[in-house]
Amino acid sequence: MTVALPHLDRAAIRARLARARDGVVSGDVATARRLLAEGNLEALKAEGFGPLPSSGIPYDTAPGTPGGKIKPVAAAVLVPLIEHDSGYTVLLTQRTASLKRHAGQVAFPGGRQDPDDADAEACALREAREETGLDPATIEILGHLRPYLTITGYQVTPVVGVVTPPLDLTLDPGEVASAFEVPLAFFLDAANHRRVTREWNGLTRAYYAMPYGDRYIWGATAGMLLNLYDALVSEAPAANVF
Repeated sequence: MTVALPHLDRAAIRARLARARDGVVSGDVATARRLLAEGNLEALKAEGFGPLPSSGIPYDTAPGTPGGKIKPVAAAVLVPLIEHDSGYTVLLTQRTASLKRHAGQVAFPGGRQDPDDADAEACALREAREETGLDPATIEILGHLRPYLTITGYQVTPVVGVVTPPLDLTLDPGEVASAFEVPLAFFLDAANHRRVTREWNGLTRAYYAMPYGDRYIWGATAGMLLNLYDALVSEAPAANVF
């Protein structure tokens, strides 16, 4: 059962995002280490979702490991909140199966920050337009979530923006297989946050997942959505940090 959050208008979201801006970085390795230490994880059930791609990078050498020397690559994603009369939804994309990294995964539109991008917001808006056709003129930026360090070495700034419908999407077929919306209330209901473990090529993986219908939302995307939950709902800081 999802929660009703009628009080989250644009001003309230902006204020809560500003409150959550604590300078802490969260990420795949920090989340995995905490989940494995706590235990009581649900085993992955791949039925209905098929085999999930995963990085072959061990946790003890990955970016985000204490003492690690790999310099993260700056990146940004747009967390698009679509403002409907019935409430907000979150726009997500399903990446194409042919990509070299994160193929087939559910993701926010975004990518590596280019030298010509003035900042993370400019990067997120540019990438969202290139991947989905979202017009920056229809987006009001409300703030940022905690930076998120992926196991593949990208330090991602999630930029939260409210999008005014109607959407006129033009998907980049080289990167995006499809785009879909999920009610924001679904992600803001802790009952939908699953703690999952799986074995892949001899490596143990642990992460959050938020399956929605036939979409398996997991890994970094679920981690950023958990940070969104922490910013908008939780009164205590999220624990998936290092």
